[in-house]
Amino acid sequence: MADVTIRIPMPLRTFAEGADEVVVAGTTVGEALKALGRAHGGIVERVMTPKGQLRNFVNIYLGNENVNSLNGLDTALSDGDVLSIVPAVAGGVGVRAKDRRLVELRAGIPQVTPREAEALRRGGAVLIDVREREEIAEGRPVGAHPLGRSYLELKIEDVAPDLDRTVLVFCNSGMRSLFAAEDLKRLGYTDVRSVSGGFNRWKNEGLPFEVPQILDHDARERYSRHLLMPEVGEAGQFKLLNSKVLLVGAGGLGSPAAFYLAAAGVGTLGIVDHDLVDLSNLQRQILHTNDRVGTPKVASARATLEALNPRVKVNEHEVRLDSNNVERIFRGYDVVVDGSDNFATRYLVNDACVRLGIPNVHGAVFRFEGQVSVFWPAYPKHHGPCYRCVYPEPPPPELGPSCAEAGVLGVLPGVIGVLQAVETIKLILEVGEPLIGTLLYYDALKARFSELKLPRNPSCAYCGDHAEFPGYVDYEAFCAASNA
Repeated sequence: MADVTIRIPMPLRTFAEGADEVVVAGTTVGEALKALGRAHGGIVERVMTPKGQLRNFVNIYLGNENVNSLNGLDTALSDGDVLSIVPAVAGGVGVRAKDRRLVELRAGIPQVTPREAEALRRGGAVLIDVREREEIAEGRPVGAHPLGRSYLELKIEDVAPDLDRTVLVFCNSGMRSLFAAEDLKRLGYTDVRSVSGGFNRWKNEGLPFEVPQILDHDARERYSRHLLMPEVGEAGQFKLLNSKVLLVGAGGLGSPAAFYLAAAGVGTLGIVDHDLVDLSNLQRQILHTNDRVGTPKVASARATLEALNPRVKVNEHEVRLDSNNVERIFRGYDVVVDGSDNFATRYLVNDACVRLGIPNVHGAVFRFEGQVSVFWPAYPKHHGPCYRCVYPEPPPPELGPSCAEAGVLGVLPGVIGVLQAVETIKLILEVGEPLIGTLLYYDALKARFSELKLPRNPSCAYCGDHAEFPGYVDYEAFCAASNA
């Protein structure tokens, strides 16, 4: 076995710890190069192909003779021989530490092709996209979790709490994913793999991908406090942006509810109200202003909400709600917030929501007292009551006067309307426990909330076990007859 000196050109010295010469043992040029590779990984891969042939941009010299003119890699060596690796160069800097680092990572991080990654994902592996938002806007693999390189360590447990689950990491080309995979291994993940070729190769191989919704800079800043909450986050914010909520009434209850739903980013708000702004409204109906007295409430509400959040679409329904138009107006909305001020409308809202399967977020106020509940017999988790289960018929006028007759503390609708907004957002995000089967009762004078159970009536004509929708009625006449 001959001891020979191999001279390392400057572009490859990064892989030899900066050495310009390395002494190895070998009887042939090929053996000497393999010994060099064992001592300093990364050099031989740049000199020889995986099949063991010299690369076309590299020459090896024994003394001053090109080994290709001798016996190639089988050229015999003697003690003291000097081999020189001479690659083609064109000026500039040599191999950077980053390149050496990538070689080391490729040796230590398992890599899979995009097709293999897709098969693993379907089998239960979690696919992590570490690209930036601007890159993801061009598309991402179906089922991938966009965590971003900057927040990977902070967010990975939200999507992969099991350290033994297979984690597949990809970027655009397969380079950043190697660094990200190494960081995940440091966190304790036992099976982390990098997707070779990244999203570019994923697209080229025709694998499924989608072009996702992306929050632009303004939206990310506007909803930044939502994005910090794991119960909302980006996915929840998109649920809000894609949702449609109808407010029945732009008065005392509808005003605070509309304000906070618009601020939260509910994409479409519909407002039903046939009335005009009156000076007496301004004590509690905060959507409206003094200079809008005499204008339609829906137009006033739209102006206020668009000034607060121009991204929200506001649909004006300047009509009196009745049996003929209720379904046409309600269809297409995800939630109805009932802020009406009379029993005829409340029963109409209930019946339409039951028929269409829409949750009805109920609110009511009287002087210093308020009520909030959610009526949704079609709730997937458990069947709650409808409004008719709780109140089969309206009370007589002396027990149920309007605000105009009995008065109301101006801030009370603010409390109840905000609670309606909270319930609405919970329904959209599918988080927490909505007030289904529960009446939240607020006594402002005693600063006390009470929770009261609301049982469902299995014999209810509208939502009972065997009920078939009996149709709409003349609600004014129904309330009048009940009172009589």
